Amino acid sequence: MFRVKVGAAVLNQLPLDWEGNRRRIRSVLAQARAAGVTVLCLPEMCIPGYGCEDAFHSLFVLERSWLMLMELLPDTEGLVVCIGLPLLHQHAVFNAVALVADKKILGFSAKRYLAGDGIHYEPRWFKPWAPQVAATLERDGRSWPLGDLLYDVGGVKIGFEICEDAWVAGRPGADAASYGADLILNPSASHFAFGKIDVRRRFVIEGSRAFGVTYLYANLLGNESGRAIYDGGVLIASGGREVARGGRFLYTEAGLVSAVVDLSITRMAQARTASFRPALVGRDGLVAGAFDWPATTEAVSLAVPEVAEWEHSPRIKEEEFVRAEALALFDYLRKSRSFGFVVSLSGGADSTAVACLVATMVTLAVGELGIAEVHQRLAHIPNIDACVTKVQLIRKLLLTVYQGTEHSSEVTRDAARVVADALGAEHHELHIGGLVDSYVGVVEAALGRTLSWEKDDFTLQNIQARARGPSIWMFANLRNALLLATSNRSEAAVGYATMDGDTCGGLSPIAGIDKYFLRNWLSWMEQAGPIGIGPTPALGCVTRQRSTPELRPANAAQTSEGDLMPFVVLDAVERAAIRDKRSPAEALVVLGERFPEVPRATLVGWIEHFFRLWGRNQWKRERYAPSFHLDDENLDPKTWCRFPILSGGFAEELAALRAGVMEPPTGAGKIG
Repeated sequence: MFRVKVGAAVLNQLPLDWEGNRRRIRSVLAQARAAGVTVLCLPEMCIPGYGCEDAFHSLFVLERSWLMLMELLPDTEGLVVCIGLPLLHQHAVFNAVALVADKKILGFSAKRYLAGDGIHYEPRWFKPWAPQVAATLERDGRSWPLGDLLYDVGGVKIGFEICEDAWVAGRPGADAASYGADLILNPSASHFAFGKIDVRRRFVIEGSRAFGVTYLYANLLGNESGRAIYDGGVLIASGGREVARGGRFLYTEAGLVSAVVDLSITRMAQARTASFRPALVGRDGLVAGAFDWPATTEAVSLAVPEVAEWEHSPRIKEEEFVRAEALALFDYLRKSRSFGFVVSLSGGADSTAVACLVATMVTLAVGELGIAEVHQRLAHIPNIDACVTKVQLIRKLLLTVYQGTEHSSEVTRDAARVVADALGAEHHELHIGGLVDSYVGVVEAALGRTLSWEKDDFTLQNIQARARGPSIWMFANLRNALLLATSNRSEAAVGYATMDGDTCGGLSPIAGIDKYFLRNWLSWMEQAGPIGIGPTPALGCVTRQRSTPELRPANAAQTSEGDLMPFVVLDAVERAAIRDKRSPAEALVVLGERFPEVPRATLVGWIEHFFRLWGRNQWKRERYAPSFHLDDENLDPKTWCRFPILSGGFAEELAALRAGVMEPPTGAGKIG
């Protein structure tokens, strides 16, 4: 038997936070040593932070990262640990990890496959390393191996797959396994998306089986740099069996998951596998280093890892959404050093959802950390320690304001008040009709005519929304708090939002989620709620309403779906047009199959409406406050979905749609 206690870590880092990042790395190194761990995998780019973006091209960032690595070496006594940092070599920057054994750097492994799609822009900053190429890094009169390396550490062979390396068909782990790897370490910065944890588990478990190794997967945690949310969820698998799993959406800053594995078992599993083909020649980039492996008397980890009860929920998407958003808001609050959140609470679904997420943030943070630790994390907020209960914390951190006009109803006014009371927010009511009238009057005097709903519909709607901006910003400024915008992804797609009105805010937490899901989520929050928290029945005063901006006179009976189309259809068109990149005619085929009960002419009208609004409203999406990435259907032009601000607006495609001219299937037509 050759038993080794291995570990993988989560870290909640912050780009360029040298002192904080160093402290958190040291914390998890100390945890590993106290737990008897010998091999430890840390997350990708854990020294400078993964989200440094163009700062990776600042020489001082590269130099400071190197100095921190040197500072951390004494803390690795008795450990074999990988530590991620950017490296400058031959006038190129590489995404690399240092493998350190008992205070000595053995070498640097560089990432082969760079993440360059979706929210990732690694090829902008880094160069990919070529397979089976080794070089020499020279610094400060010393030299180390650098590249695609395999390490022989005291007789134990260690290989690497750095995040994206494990997501490709030709995984580097296969090569490492052919040369007898015992362990494969995967330092990752894998952002959260709905259901993504299942994909990670598959490649970790299957990698450990196919390669005949023990596989360690580490990940970042929390809202590291503003948009991406990291859910943690570290994994350890050995010989095709998961032996340890970490929690997700935790509020810890540095956490460890460990397991005891028997390397002799995986070695003999390779020997028994008929398809295993060992490499019988030497390998360039084999790095040898001495290490005295301590004996462990702990039993090999065999039990199936336990997971939180909520991860077994049949409403897993709803659970993931609320927990991802809550953790992201908590980190944004403390890392931006804001004193709380302000929400313009209209009594409708969107603003209610945002307020609910803030209140749930407090509930989850207090439930995991306790009041005292929450005080410590939010120590930048004056008198935060005077809030000795969860209710007091919510009132301290969440302020809501209802701003009514003559077109606002008692239904929404009462709903806003009921929701604020149920959540525990500090709540205010303003009547801004006089402000609206003054703006209208000034413009009417300048024009020499009266504005009317027949001629000036959008103008009169928008001034009401915009008139709410200055006062809600005043509340945010008075409290040194962060104003949360309340627009959702469906509205962003079609520009159904007033710029400098309901888009006001420094952060737009629900701009990455569609309206159809959001309304269903609110009903779930009303009737069931997150496991461990329970329902919020007061939300019924919102879920029973039809969505309306209340910007036209009451006799207009304005609804959002009446202005646009049913939300379920809107989201289906968006997915066909934007996610799947289909033309209007192709979208009609998709929608016709999904909604066979809807007349063809109606579907054509809705599809044309969507494409026209999408094409003319890119400028609005460019101006939205930063939003959280929740799935691979994001519309954020800065991180996911780029589209020209000026375009032809699909004129010919929509003309073909109206004429009933169907485009040929992909690949159809003459060849040659």
